Amino acid sequence: MAAGTDRYTSPLSERYASRQMQYIFSQDKKFRTWRKLWIALAQTEMELGLKGADGKPVITEEMIGELQAHADDINYEDAKRREQEVRHDVMSHVYAYGLQCPKAAGIIHLGATSCYVGDNTDIILMTEALKLVRVKLINVIQELSVFADQYKSLPTLAFTHFQPAQPTTVGKRASLWLQEFLMDLEDTDYVIRSMKLLGSKGTTGTQASFQELFQNDQETIDKIDPMIAEKMGFAECYPVSGQTYSRKVDTRVANVLAGIAASAHKMSNDIRLLQHLKEVEEPFEKNQIGSSAMAYKRNPMRSERIASLARYVMIDALNPAVTSAVQWFERTLDDSANKRLSIPEAFLAVDGILDLCLNVVDGLVVYDQVITKHMMAELPFMATENIMMDAVKKGGNRQELHERIRQLSMQAGENVKKRGLDNNLLELIAEDPAFHLTLEELRASMDPSRYVGRAPLQVEKFLQDIVKPILEENKELLGVKADIYV
Repeated sequence: MAAGTDRYTSPLSERYASRQMQYIFSQDKKFRTWRKLWIALAQTEMELGLKGADGKPVITEEMIGELQAHADDINYEDAKRREQEVRHDVMSHVYAYGLQCPKAAGIIHLGATSCYVGDNTDIILMTEALKLVRVKLINVIQELSVFADQYKSLPTLAFTHFQPAQPTTVGKRASLWLQEFLMDLEDTDYVIRSMKLLGSKGTTGTQASFQELFQNDQETIDKIDPMIAEKMGFAECYPVSGQTYSRKVDTRVANVLAGIAASAHKMSNDIRLLQHLKEVEEPFEKNQIGSSAMAYKRNPMRSERIASLARYVMIDALNPAVTSAVQWFERTLDDSANKRLSIPEAFLAVDGILDLCLNVVDGLVVYDQVITKHMMAELPFMATENIMMDAVKKGGNRQELHERIRQLSMQAGENVKKRGLDNNLLELIAEDPAFHLTLEELRASMDPSRYVGRAPLQVEKFLQDIVKPILEENKELLGVKADIYV
């Protein structure tokens, strides 16, 4: 048996998420962050002049130097052995850190509760993960903007209710996908700006331990959270809390991820339908196999994977919402196991979704001849208003022509649906003396670009006025290419 094949492994790690996102939620990243938080707490207490009963400083520069020297070389085996004895992960790592830092062992985690490292780390990791999501989202927006601009004037059959409707353009349709991702970017930016640390507030959020440590010096205690936040790269901490930060924060984060998933799902569904119509096709590699049975098939498997992962994220967003709603008073522990799964896996899945979006949009193939063929099969029906106006100019009666063209459209529709023939509406109109129009005149009016309205201009203005400034502002983030593992 090959190593590692005898136990479950998450497909999110094995198949979908990038190494970068996986590291953010790795054990190594978590425990390194714990140590950074312990250092920040000790430094803050030292800088605020924490003194013992003898009036001497409780924490010294030598202790801080010792902690900093071992911030990254975590002695995992010591922590594992200790956890088997005490069944407490935080205290096991406090113990292991103390073995490496004997001079500082007594002041590690001073005045804090487990949520000091656990919850602050969760906020730090979610914030870092949101920033990675943002980078990939910006690059999806860039790729879609290039595609929309390239095809802004290519007429295509638009659909309402998946029934042929007034024409649009390929680029205009892509701009609809693009606009939803821009809404997700706004939401992502808002949540990133709103992220705050828990700080160090103690067992029930009252900071009672620090009131004891600093002998009721309220002015000094007020400085603790801001100083820790600054050391950890945050502007502020939540002003009040129970033992934990409000689990509504997780709900906010998960909702942003679910929004991105919904936008990607919408786009991937449209691409799958277009691939069925043979109008647009996702990238298909030279040696890729579409079906084990049907060798000719080119299935839209990447778009299907986007939809599949997106459904997972949208449903997963219920976990933090329910968890937030059922927290009792200052805290319960029924959040822990759930958020260990729901938050990292939502990020890993969205990371995979955005990589797939980058890959698909970058390699989309447009079959303009098929698009034109489908357009021309329906255009005579859509051009009837223009045809009627041309006939009126030649002396026809608008009301009479309307009824006549309705009857001829029904006849042409029957030819298509019941007899499997081509749409011959133009020929029927040309043969009807009420219209005074020749077949050549009618065909001359069948230029699809006459029927797309302001679609090309809308795309142009949208890209120029809305999208371009955002991309210019974030130009240093552009150029990301996705690795697809399967």
